[in-house]
Amino acid sequence: MTQTTPNGPRVAFVMEQTLGHVTHCRNLEGLLPGDGRIDPVFLHVPFETTGAMRHMPGYSNWTVRASLRAGRAIRRENGQAPLDALFVHTQVPAVLNTDRFRGIPRVVSLDATPLQYDELGDVYGHESGSDRLERLKHALNTRCYQRADRLVTWAEWTKAGLVADYGVDPADVEVIPPGVDPQKWWFPPRTGTTDDSEPVRVLFVGADLRRKGGFDLVEAVREVRRRLTESGSPAELELHVVTTAELSPEPGVFVHRGLTPNSPELIDQYRRADIFCLPTYGDCLPMVLSEAGAAGLPLVATDVGAISEIVHDEKTGRLVRPGAIGELADALVDLAENRERARRLGSAACELVRERYDAAKNARRIVDVMLNIGKRRR
Repeated sequence: MTQTTPNGPRVAFVMEQTLGHVTHCRNLEGLLPGDGRIDPVFLHVPFETTGAMRHMPGYSNWTVRASLRAGRAIRRENGQAPLDALFVHTQVPAVLNTDRFRGIPRVVSLDATPLQYDELGDVYGHESGSDRLERLKHALNTRCYQRADRLVTWAEWTKAGLVADYGVDPADVEVIPPGVDPQKWWFPPRTGTTDDSEPVRVLFVGADLRRKGGFDLVEAVREVRRRLTESGSPAELELHVVTTAELSPEPGVFVHRGLTPNSPELIDQYRRADIFCLPTYGDCLPMVLSEAGAAGLPLVATDVGAISEIVHDEKTGRLVRPGAIGELADALVDLAENRERARRLGSAACELVRERYDAAKNARRIVDVMLNIGKRRR
């Protein structure tokens, strides 16, 4: 790639603004300017639609809307000063722009393929279209992937989907997970419960309580508290829920609202917790798990999407089946009554996150990819 500015090649990061992609974007915005090898420009692709545009035919489709918004933003930015490369996350804003801006080297980044998302469609409220529409969608995404100069995936699970379902050459895919900003999340040995006479604090973070298994967790905590009382166990357990959804507090269940990503208030909840739990029905690679691992918490989650790449059963935490409230309660009782074991699992989770999910290290890896794609032009 040719250097065209005093700060290195001018690279546009075209970032979808939905769900955990918002936090990923904020992390990159904070970390990439300090790298010094490129001149990053961030172009946000918002999800929301207001005003008359809500009634525009086809505009309710997220792929159409994201592609149009991304295309306008790229054209405007490239008109102000030539862009040397594009990093588009996810494939949604890229798929209908495959044949546009072909003179600019591009990387397409994704957390899940469309077919993987379809497999989780029920819990996301997503429905597949007609056979004809699905064939067209598959063809468009295949072309998008095969014409990219490089692909970046959040997980090995995603890479495997690209290879198996879209015919992508494994050599064209770099696995670079999102991660936690080390300046915000690495701190001295955690200040969670060290006195075994104090209640064990279980933390859940998620807006969509139904999809994320929040209601299952509340039910499991009720069961755990009943079991501990009936058995005469000295252990006590509390659930702390960080959410924007409606949930009423109850004995042993505390609700925290208004906590934003990477905020000191949110980080403090992780700092004070003893166990992190996300019994989700549908997710790809939730960033809250790397945040919890950075805080040294044992991770209890369901084996969906790429979660098993960070939650290693009996090593960094416990894996349970979606909807298996009894299994979830068993895992929580086990960790509540074996606190030293819980701490060992949490230490292993922290070590894994430091190795694979450090956002600063992974941002540098993204820059490496961007600097090298000019050599791989098709």
